[in-house]
Amino acid sequence: MSSFGALARVRYLISQKVGVKRVKTGHAGTLDPLATGVLILCTGRKTKEIERLQYHSKEYTATLQLGATTASYDMEHEVNATFPTEHITRELIEQTLPRFIGEIQQVPPAYSACKVDGHRAYKLMRKGAEVELKPKTLQIDELEMTSFDPETMQMSIRVVCGKGTYIRALARDIGEALGSGAYLTALCRTRLGDVRIEDCITLDDFPQWLEQQDVETAV
Repeated sequence: MSSFGALARVRYLISQKVGVKRVKTGHAGTLDPLATGVLILCTGRKTKEIERLQYHSKEYTATLQLGATTASYDMEHEVNATFPTEHITRELIEQTLPRFIGEIQQVPPAYSACKVDGHRAYKLMRKGAEVELKPKTLQIDELEMTSFDPETMQMSIRVVCGKGTYIRALARDIGEALGSGAYLTALCRTRLGDVRIEDCITLDDFPQWLEQQDVETAV
């Protein structure tokens, strides 16, 4: 489910509860279609805080498959190229990751919601158009490898970063820096600002949670 789809579901349920046609709602940062984790939804007066929330730091956990790439840098597309991995060791990875900590330049994925001449890049790509995006300045505060399997060439990382960071693009850049390729096989946003994944309600549990709430409506 997309972030907008999750938002639409929650908005419908809240609207039904308070008996209005459409409750004002918004989310504080899109999740990639294949990602899981924290999605902050704001309703009513709290929608005014969305912009502020978007600038809070975010924490992700991700799994990368080394030795190959896809057009979207995740499993939304099939592998389009393979690369050698025999030279990749735990030591090489640990030596390479620190170069991505701090202020970095990152080219967003062409399959993304970034706009090109007023059009979403991913829509242009799906129409077969050539898309060229410019590098953006980003901040990565923490980046560490949490596991590495030399047999499957899969590695897991934890990332703390600022607004606008694409973990898919980070996977691409890590693969290149290792003299190979990489794409995401799993991505989870574990924190946005002070909100951690353990503080959240699953979408499946939301209807039951909502039934227990006293919802105020403006007069």
